[in-house]
Amino acid sequence: MNGEKTSSPARRVWRRFLRNPVALVALVVIAFYVLMAVSTGLGTLLGVHFPMDPNATNLSDKLQPPSLNHWLGTDNLGRDVLSRLLNGSYISLSVGFVAMTVSLLIGVMVGAVSGYFGGWLDNILMRLVDAILCFPSFFLILTAVALLGPDIRIIILVIGFVGWTGTARLVRAEFLTLRETEYVRAARALGQRAFPIIFRHILPNAFAPIFVTAVVGIPDAILIEAGLSFISLGVQPPQATWGNIINDGRTYLLDAWWLIVFPGVAIFTAALAFYLAGDALRAAATTRQERK
Repeated sequence: MNGEKTSSPARRVWRRFLRNPVALVALVVIAFYVLMAVSTGLGTLLGVHFPMDPNATNLSDKLQPPSLNHWLGTDNLGRDVLSRLLNGSYISLSVGFVAMTVSLLIGVMVGAVSGYFGGWLDNILMRLVDAILCFPSFFLILTAVALLGPDIRIIILVIGFVGWTGTARLVRAEFLTLRETEYVRAARALGQRAFPIIFRHILPNAFAPIFVTAVVGIPDAILIEAGLSFISLGVQPPQATWGNIINDGRTYLLDAWWLIVFPGVAIFTAALAFYLAGDALRAAATTRQERK
């Protein structure tokens, strides 16, 4: 107990997080998918494919069920489903992490400025957030991608630019509380300017809820990308993603169940792991705040 009291707040939150068995399982699943995506991405850059080239077609082997030659079967063009699933993990997780980073940067900046300065600037920024929230985010993304084209860079930027509103409101709420604390008042009394106070004093103390938002934002982006790819507005073939693998297999649902089940399980388990990790992290951070 004494060791926990003397450690930093972030370390105490991390220790409580690791004591949660559900969080540990979620962390293992996330680590597995991240390792799979990173190794596949590096292999693609080096021209090495496991177990085979995901875009190599062989019509004589089309729609083969799982076997020793093709562990997860083949699709309608004879492509190895396991290879495409591994390649799709790199694309889907890349979209999730990068889009989350974009939305996090925008949301933190807008929320920090709105919560710290308040007044008319706060009113303008929060009305902008309310205006964006009036429209379903998926349909905004769908419209933007339909107009700009289904390029992976456009998809990442559009998801990031649409998904920052929740982060902005959360950061604003944290800043409204923290800007009235004694150490912030002392920093103002010493003549420090606004942005050094924001980044040095307030933002580090609001890190826990921001990090929770980031963890939960990753599966949201993965699911949006999968939905876009499923309706052929996401990453375009022959590049594999979990969403367009399911799209390719929906015509053969009764004859080739593996084209739907395996990428569906990948999407479900990856998203669930991130959501469970975010929920456990939120519980650990809330416990820390309640003990203050």
